[in-house]
Amino acid sequence: MSAAAHFSNDRVYKGFLVWLCFWGWLSLTCAGRLSVSSQNLQVHKHLKRLNKPAVKSIQSPDGDIIDCVHISKQPAFDHPFLKDHKIQMNPSTIPELLFEENKVSKKPKVERINPVTQLWHQNGVCSEGTIPVRRTKKEDVLRASSVKRYGKKKHRTVPLPRSADPDLANQSGHQHAIAYVEGGKFYGAKATINVWEPKVQSPNEFSLSQLWILGGSFGQDLNSIEAGWQVSPDLYGDNNTRLFTYWTSDAYQATGCYNLLCSGFIQVNSQIAMGASISPVSGFHNPQYDISITIWKDPKEGHWWMQFGDGYVLGYWPSFCSPT
Repeated sequence: MSAAAHFSNDRVYKGFLVWLCFWGWLSLTCAGRLSVSSQNLQVHKHLKRLNKPAVKSIQSPDGDIIDCVHISKQPAFDHPFLKDHKIQMNPSTIPELLFEENKVSKKPKVERINPVTQLWHQNGVCSEGTIPVRRTKKEDVLRASSVKRYGKKKHRTVPLPRSADPDLANQSGHQHAIAYVEGGKFYGAKATINVWEPKVQSPNEFSLSQLWILGGSFGQDLNSIEAGWQVSPDLYGDNNTRLFTYWTSDAYQATGCYNLLCSGFIQVNSQIAMGASISPVSGFHNPQYDISITIWKDPKEGHWWMQFGDGYVLGYWPSFCSPT
């Protein structure tokens, strides 16, 4: 009797364990589904925030979709500080004499991209009053470590220019060569950059060449504006050479992003798309191509303007998110 009772209780105990395990498995499965569902919802909301309604869309040969977005609907105006901002269509001053090319130059002759081309130009143009915006895809966001970090630099990939002594440095696996000027007051810079398409070894690697303007110290008050070309499979999903910009006003902590992936840079140009592929590029024993980038501070408004090539004034970083 006691043995039978003992056997019966054991069966109930085992059944209870099985029920607990089954319930635990169901809970994990449901939690996993909820987690995926929550992530999809976050990605959907982020894409809706980034991809503004387009006047028209252009399919680029490299697979990009370029949306022609009304200039007043661009991502910059999601920022609360820019809610009532009046767009400045032209800088009050263009420093032509400051950046006049030296007529006696020993540099090798380089074939300029003039007019500047991007691959999407082969299939259309955006009309005046709109700006071209590279459409962000779901897979672009999913490649990031999180929705919040999409379009932002990884802190370990940010070199410190003044640490580069000698000029070639290897910092946390980040190899870079830097030429820089410091001291005094500077209100702009210009760089002419040869354009290549380097092959990176893995998706989380990148290669770039850029003009970099810094203000403040290397603490929390560091302000930075960057522009140039980059190859970044992690950000774009391919090995194409692309025009890029970046900015931060707090040493890459919470503010700033690449291109137009957050509110900040105000674009006024309808012909050049941030993050779009540059074409053609230089090759060994082939024609050489370069781009020129000019960034300067408007003394009247305090905004920092960017010009691409000889005649494409792209837009500006408002004074609240640019170097002081």
